[in-house]
Amino acid sequence: MPHHKRADLLEAAKAFCNSFAQKETPDEILQHFSADDDVVAYEHGLPGLAPFLGREFRGREGVRAYFETVAAHLRFEDMRFADEGFVVDAAANRVAVRGTATFAWAATGESWHEVFAYALAFDDHHKVRRYEVWADSGAAYLASKGRLEEVKGTWAAGT
Repeated sequence: MPHHKRADLLEAAKAFCNSFAQKETPDEILQHFSADDDVVAYEHGLPGLAPFLGREFRGREGVRAYFETVAAHLRFEDMRFADEGFVVDAAANRVAVRGTATFAWAATGESWHEVFAYALAFDDHHKVRRYEVWADSGAAYLASKGRLEEVKGTWAAGT
């Protein structure tokens, strides 16, 4: 596998991650996605825990809806992706990445720090065609109900 393909995938993955981390608009983020109709955004978790969890957002308009839904419910600060957090599989056109950030549920303001993971599948033009997220859906759910601080306090007290 040529080294330049790995480098191109790594560069495309970093550009996408930086776009999201810098809080660019959904239109700007969509520039990193394939123009094909089969693009998908999927955040793993039970659908009842948050409106952006557990269902496929398909097509460019679906992916736009995913990012708009996330932006309507979550705020974040200090999103980071360390260089050693990227794993490139050039043969499969995939990149896995680990990131960190402090998230807050917009309606309640309750916040949590988390480590999350993305799996990115790219087309032959180094555009994202499948975006999957694994994150702390439990913290998001508790924060949405205004109960996260209570639960964090319980665990901190050892009960």
